[in-house]
Amino acid sequence: MQVYTVGDAEGWDTGINYLSWSQKYNFTVGDVLDFNYVKSQHNAYEVTEDTYRSCDGSKGVVNKYESGQDKVTLTEEKKYWFICNVSGHCLGGMKVGIEVTAAAVANNGGAPGGAVFNPAGVPPGNSGVGLGMWRGGWMEELLDQRM
Repeated sequence: MQVYTVGDAEGWDTGINYLSWSQKYNFTVGDVLDFNYVKSQHNAYEVTEDTYRSCDGSKGVVNKYESGQDKVTLTEEKKYWFICNVSGHCLGGMKVGIEVTAAAVANNGGAPGGAVFNPAGVPPGNSGVGLGMWRGGWMEELLDQRM
C-alpha cells in the first residue's frame, strides 16, 4: 500500500496540472489518495466519468469528501474520477482521473519459500543480463520458432 498526496506538495488546489501529476504514478488496489486542502475553499467529490467531463456536480456523485484532509482508499481495479465541486474550480482544471490496477504480484513468481523462478537453471550469481541467460533453454527454442 502506498499513500499518494494528490498534487504532491501543492495539495488539492487551483492552478495545478493534475493530469501531469497522476501520470507520474502507478496506482494499485489498496493505495490511498490523500486530498489536502483548505476546508472552506475546496472539496473533493468522487464522481462518474460523465460528471467529471461535464464538471456538473449536481448529479453523478459517488462520494463527497469535505474535511480538508480526506484519505480515499482505492478499493477496486477501475478508473476513479474526482472533482472539486466549488463553483468554477472543476472547469478551471481542479479534477483528476486515476487509473487503478490490480495489486502487484510478489516478485518470487509464486514459488514456495521465497524461491526465485528460474526455468533455465541459471547458476546463482549469474545476472543473465539480456537473453544470454536463456541460451540452450526453452526461451531460445521459443525465439527460434518465432524467427
